[in-house]
Amino acid sequence: MPTPYPHRGAITGVILAGGAARRLGGQDKGLWPFGGRPLVEWVIAAFAPQVDTLLISANRNLERYAGYGLPVVADLDPGFQGPLAGVRSALRAARTDWIVTLPCDGLYPAPDLVERLVQALRDQGGELAVATDGQRMQPVHALLPLALAADLEAFLGGGERKPTLWYARHRVALADLSDRPGCFININSPQDAAGLARHSDRDA
Repeated sequence: MPTPYPHRGAITGVILAGGAARRLGGQDKGLWPFGGRPLVEWVIAAFAPQVDTLLISANRNLERYAGYGLPVVADLDPGFQGPLAGVRSALRAARTDWIVTLPCDGLYPAPDLVERLVQALRDQGGELAVATDGQRMQPVHALLPLALAADLEAFLGGGERKPTLWYARHRVALADLSDRPGCFININSPQDAAGLARHSDRDA
C-alpha cells in the first residue's frame, strides 16, 4: 500500500483531455481556443506548480499534446468511455504512488488543490480524496492511489462508468473548496466559452 499521506514527489498530475466533447460539436476540448491559447495550456500552467510530474490523458491529436513535452496516454478501449477510462490508463502509466486528476477545461484550479486533497485524506482517513464545492462532489478533481488500479479495472469490467459509483466503494475524504467556487468553472459549450470570455474581459 502507498503511504497514507502522499508528498508532492509521490503524486502525478493528470489532465483529462480524452472526452468526446459532444456539446462542442465533437471537437477536441483540450485544444479548444480560449483567451489566445488552447484550454489545456491554461491547465498545464495552473497545475504544474502543484506537482513534480504531469501527464495528459487524450484520445485524439496525440502528437499535438505530446508537443507540450509531457507523457500522453490514451484510453485502452475505444469509444470515449468517460473520465474513469482516462483514470485507468493514467494509473497504469504513472510512476508515482498517487495521481491527482483535473479536467482539461478546468481553467482556474485552486492553487492549493493538491495540498487540500492531501490534507483531507490525512484528516479523514480516506482511501482517496475528492474535492467538493460545499454542495456536491466534483468527481474529476480527485486524489487517487495506484493501489486501487485493480479495483478500478474490475469496476469498469463490470460495465460501470460513473466516478461517483466507483468512489462509493471506498472511503472517500472530501476536500471542501467552497471558499473557491471559481475553481470549478469549466467549458462545455461555445456559449460557456463566450460567457467566460466576457467575464474575463470585464475583470481585466
